[in-house]
Amino acid sequence: MPKPTSRRNFLRITSAGVTATLSVKPSLSEVSSALLQEPPTGSIAVRVTDATRKFGVAPSLNWRSAAGASLKSEAITLDPGKTSQKYLGIGGAFTDAACYMFNQLSVSAREQLFHEMFDPSEMGLSVGRICIGSSDYSTKVYSYDEGEPDPELKRFSIEQDRTYILPILRQARRANPNLFLLASPWSPPGWMKPNGSMLGGCMRQSTMPAYANYFLKFLQAYEADGVRINAVTSQNEVDTEQDGRMPACAWPQEYEISLCVISWAPCSARMESRPKSGFWITITTCGDAPFAAWTTADFATFPIPSPGTDTSASRRW
Repeated sequence: MPKPTSRRNFLRITSAGVTATLSVKPSLSEVSSALLQEPPTGSIAVRVTDATRKFGVAPSLNWRSAAGASLKSEAITLDPGKTSQKYLGIGGAFTDAACYMFNQLSVSAREQLFHEMFDPSEMGLSVGRICIGSSDYSTKVYSYDEGEPDPELKRFSIEQDRTYILPILRQARRANPNLFLLASPWSPPGWMKPNGSMLGGCMRQSTMPAYANYFLKFLQAYEADGVRINAVTSQNEVDTEQDGRMPACAWPQEYEISLCVISWAPCSARMESRPKSGFWITITTCGDAPFAAWTTADFATFPIPSPGTDTSASRRW
């Protein structure tokens, strides 16, 4: 078995870009050169999960120099001089269940864990996804406006999230102030859907204005509680309603565009302080082949149609 410090050393080596924030700041090329000349010591533990094994122990691997090896087949080479596409960051999901479990840790254990996970001098995880209401990883099914139809959202409340979700998000942001948070709903409140439930189904067109306001209230409430959301999407997994087995909602593209252009923009324009979050929507490209991609629209600059404007062109994005 590897020494107790081998995992930490491995994480530090693979996070060379992150360690540049330390007081000693060698260039990435210098770090890469040093690794090629002096490969890390110790073995690499290997675990395998397949049809017959669950986290089963496999033969360990050993670090070795790439010198003399066939670079195409036997070595992974890091070349800081070659770059490809940009990426937003690396992270995970702050689901209701995840935050609940984080909250079960002692204060000191959670502080240490979050330091190791999010601090830029450690793993430096920099992106987190959160749920607007409940998901399939929640302690219960809930929205921020439960009950009978409430188009004016008089009942709107994020009280459910104040118990452990918001405190966990604030703590993660303290560990990494630049943590990017993307929020997605698994379902609108049940009264906004024809089936009257958060489980499966689709959106009701007539409730789009209320749903746009629902997003606004969510962003405002979270910011008032010390958690600014950087971006939102209209829906998690837009192309399935999961057979009604979990919070879900099918969202055709024209529904997303209707929410953004026809419902969201006028609603946002009426606010004294417009949100600074981005709205990410899915688009379908590549001819007849479905292809999920992301595009963004800044709420603060989103075009607002005048009364009576023909919005059919907007629906053809």
